[in-house]
Order: sequence, then structure tokens, then C-alpha cells
Amino acid sequence: MTRIGFVDYDLNNFHADIYLKLLRGELAELGYTVAGCTALKAESGRIWAAENDVAWFDDVNVLDAQVDFYVVLAPSNPETHLQLCEQVLPMGKPTYVDKTFAPDTQTAEAIFTLADKHSVVIQTSSALRYTDVQKYVVDAGGSEKVLHMVAWGGGSSFAEYAIHPVELVISCMGDGVQRLLRWSDEPRSRLLLEWADGRTAVIHVHTDGATTPYSASLTSATETRFVAVDSSAIFRDTARAFLLAFERGQANVPRGQTLDVHRILDAARRPDALQTFVGV
Repeated sequence: MTRIGFVDYDLNNFHADIYLKLLRGELAELGYTVAGCTALKAESGRIWAAENDVAWFDDVNVLDAQVDFYVVLAPSNPETHLQLCEQVLPMGKPTYVDKTFAPDTQTAEAIFTLADKHSVVIQTSSALRYTDVQKYVVDAGGSEKVLHMVAWGGGSSFAEYAIHPVELVISCMGDGVQRLLRWSDEPRSRLLLEWADGRTAVIHVHTDGATTPYSASLTSATETRFVAVDSSAIFRDTARAFLLAFERGQANVPRGQTLDVHRILDAARRPDALQTFVGV
């Protein structure tokens, strides 16, 4: 078995649970096991480890001898990702960092710089990068064929969940967004993105508690197609993607797209984005 180490802020979260379940169940045939874990919140981490039969380590340096790859979790605490990466990236092992990669673009660039310093293959993504929407784009001929896109998504807050529809759009239309306008604030935020070549996208982020399934409509020169997201498959396919990166020793998410997602999120948080277009 190929060994993965979970590194987290607090292991009591859905992503730690679902990835462990997938690696032991639906993806078990791929031959990966969670061989150990550690977390900044040690007390609750030890409890999670004991309840899930995963070896607990107080020290990353001790954990490192037991693993081949790292998965940095803390999906609700991206402010801890740089600190966690500072622990594991010097070990030189391929690493997946869960969404949201960083609290801002500057921190995202710092994490990539640290990975490059230690020659580490690093990958990050929202689970909304792996859906039927992207499959439709591939079948339609690629991102350059998408002239306009509308995406919907929701969650408890813009800060934590806006990344999902934003990454859905960027993974389908490519990076290079030139400017954006935020029409409204929470609980129903709407973003208008514009590329230099005139292509556009509208992103709806609903944080009002209403049921808002992830979905998108895509317009090409020949049609407009609505595509619903099968949310039951997104974590499985995300795990497959980072395991493939581990296997090949090469990230399969373009770094430019990751940084563009963060530049968009940074721009959307600017107060003047509610008044006028701002640069990305």
C-alpha cells in the first residue's frame, strides 16, 4: 500500500471523513492507505484518530517516516494552510492542499514558492473542478468554445463557499479574467466576470440557507446547454485527481488557474467591486 499522511487544523471535519472513507472503500483498489495523521488541535485529533483507527503522531517529523504523500486538509481554515505547508513541504513529498488553498493570493503565491523551494509537486482544487460540466466542455471542444457561462452554488458563507462556483467557471473557461463586478453582497452575491477577449460569466453565490444545487449553463456559438452537477461523485473524482498527481509526480491542475481563482476572490471582496468593475 502507498501511504498518505493527513495533516489538518482539526480532523473533525467532513473532508477528513469522506477522503478516509473513499480510500478505504470505493478507491481501495488504487492501493492507497492513510497511514498516519496529525493536527494543530491535538486533543480532538487524537480522538478522531482513535475513532477511525488511524495512527496519530504528535510530530510531523515522526509522521514523515511513515508516509509517502501528504494531504493537507483544514477545508474551513485556509488561514492555517501556510503554517501546515511549512511543516510538510520541507519533507519533499508530493502534497495535496484542500480547498480553499489560501486566504488570499499573496499567501497562495507564498505556498507555491515554498513548494518550488523544496521541489515538491503540489496540487489544490475545489471539488467542483471534477463534474459533468467540465466533461461537457471537453466534448464541446475546449474552454475557448465557451463564450458565456452562468454558475450557481451555495453554502454557509461567501468566504468559504464562493470558491466552488468560481473554480467551476475558471476550470471551464480558463484563466485570464480581466475585471469583475459584484452586483450584490451576501446572502445573494452575484459576480460578473469579463475576459480580455470579451467572454463573460455570471456567478451566483447563495448563502441564505436556500437549497441551491451546483449547476451551470454554458453558451457556445452553436448552443446553450444547462448542466447539473452530480454532487455524489465530486469528492471521489477529486481524490482520483490528486492520487493521479501523486502517481505521476506532476500536478494536473494548472497553477495559473489556481492563482486566478484567488485573484477573483480577492477582487470580489473589495468594497469598490460593489460599485464598479475592478481589475483582477
